[in-house]
Amino acid sequence: MDDLLQTISMVDVLTINDAEARQLSGEHSLVKASRKILAMGPKYLIIKKGEHGALLFGEDKIFSAPALPLADVFDPTGAGDTFAGGFIGYLAKVGSINFNNMKNAIIYGSALASFCVEKFGTEKIKNLTADEVAARVQEFVSLSQFVV
Repeated sequence: MDDLLQTISMVDVLTINDAEARQLSGEHSLVKASRKILAMGPKYLIIKKGEHGALLFGEDKIFSAPALPLADVFDPTGAGDTFAGGFIGYLAKVGSINFNNMKNAIIYGSALASFCVEKFGTEKIKNLTADEVAARVQEFVSLSQFVV
């Protein structure tokens, strides 16, 4: 545990799932868990909630990213790795880390992961076009955009 805590103290972004966040923090509430984990050193914390999306914590802000409701999920294998690749790829493209870029990176990662689960292995994502990704990102925007 000491080695884990030392490593966490040196990272900028920690991505874990909800069960790991609860175990690491000893808190059931993910908001309380995030406070404890951020106090360990990371600047940003992403808590993945599987088919229920993800939460981003950092800069005293919270962002809740939806998961795209899919009619058919063929194989979830590799979705987490695909999320990570899309997330990191977006941050590499924009070249800076801030809360807004982290929010967008989560949506891009989620969009790519949503393609991944539609087929077996890399079948769906190996021939994706930029237009298909942009359209899928727009679906995420439509899911959470509203007017008061």
